[in-house]
Amino acid sequence: MELGLFTMPSHPPERDLREGWEWDLQVIEWADEFGFGEAWIGEHHAAKWEPHPAPDLLTLAALQRTKNIRIGPGGFLMPYYHPAELANRISLLDHISEGRLNFGVAASGLPSDWEMFGVDGMAGENREMTQESVEFILNLWSQEPGWTHEGKHWKGSVPHGMPDMDLVHHLRPLQQPHPPIGVAGLNSPSPTLEMAGEKGWLPLSLNLNPQYVSGHWDSYEAGARRAGREVSRSDWRMVREVFVAPTDEEAWELSYGGMMGRMMTEYFIPLLGAFDFHKFLIDERNPPADGVVTVEYCARNNWFVGSPETVAASIEKVYADVGGFGHLLLFCFDYSEAPEAWRRSMDLLANDVMPRVAHLTGD
Repeated sequence: MELGLFTMPSHPPERDLREGWEWDLQVIEWADEFGFGEAWIGEHHAAKWEPHPAPDLLTLAALQRTKNIRIGPGGFLMPYYHPAELANRISLLDHISEGRLNFGVAASGLPSDWEMFGVDGMAGENREMTQESVEFILNLWSQEPGWTHEGKHWKGSVPHGMPDMDLVHHLRPLQQPHPPIGVAGLNSPSPTLEMAGEKGWLPLSLNLNPQYVSGHWDSYEAGARRAGREVSRSDWRMVREVFVAPTDEEAWELSYGGMMGRMMTEYFIPLLGAFDFHKFLIDERNPPADGVVTVEYCARNNWFVGSPETVAASIEKVYADVGGFGHLLLFCFDYSEAPEAWRRSMDLLANDVMPRVAHLTGD
């Protein structure tokens, strides 16, 4: 099993933007130090706990402060960029990264972001724009001069240049045909992950109840089958809340009683509840007695929290429940007020827990 991280990035509302930025960079540096294979960085524009409108800037800064880890937006909110501009930006980042760039795509799911950019997410315009944008970008990277796109939302071309002047320079990525593309799934069944399977992109399942997201692989596999592709569960990425400490009691206090508990209480659970998505956090085999999803319920049913032995056993159980996966992505929180506790948790996860589950490959 491979180890990575997924950061929204999430910060409490009182956190200074620069302080939050430095914390995110520090966590990615630690991930590189501890041998994490990849880091995915989210994007949001109008969210109190996710003030992060430019994941490529953090990606660039993190690439310059790390040596081995692959890094990329996870993902760019595609409706909010002209595809040609984003294609050029990704190409440049890929060259600067010397081939360590990942390219995550997302449709955007926050009404406050839809409102800011005038996108009708309730009618699915965001998903429609995302599909058009990705196809536009892939063609810009593969077609010859003269190829033209005339879509519903954008138009553009691979440029010919200027008459009698050899001045054209069309940017293409360093990694060919393009950096690895990752797509995160929410709903189950997931049309988004079906598309990812059809295209051969990397599937990511967000930090919902493991029983619920087990259906994500069915969607991914169905898309791959339709395209005649062979797939392996070793490519499946599972995003999970994880906190490791020497004892179960200490891990519980630092997670449920710390920033993980606060963020889930003040932001994540109310956010999902606003869309009636809180049901995605419920294990149908063990639903909350009163039907109310609480942080404690999530911590006991969805999180990997405890000593290295306890966390390894939890990973084994979920792996068996969902049928296998190949990458565990640590869901990040702002522990800048208790940095050593978070650093120790990452260290224990990488160097104590992961060797215990190395036999779980997804193959």
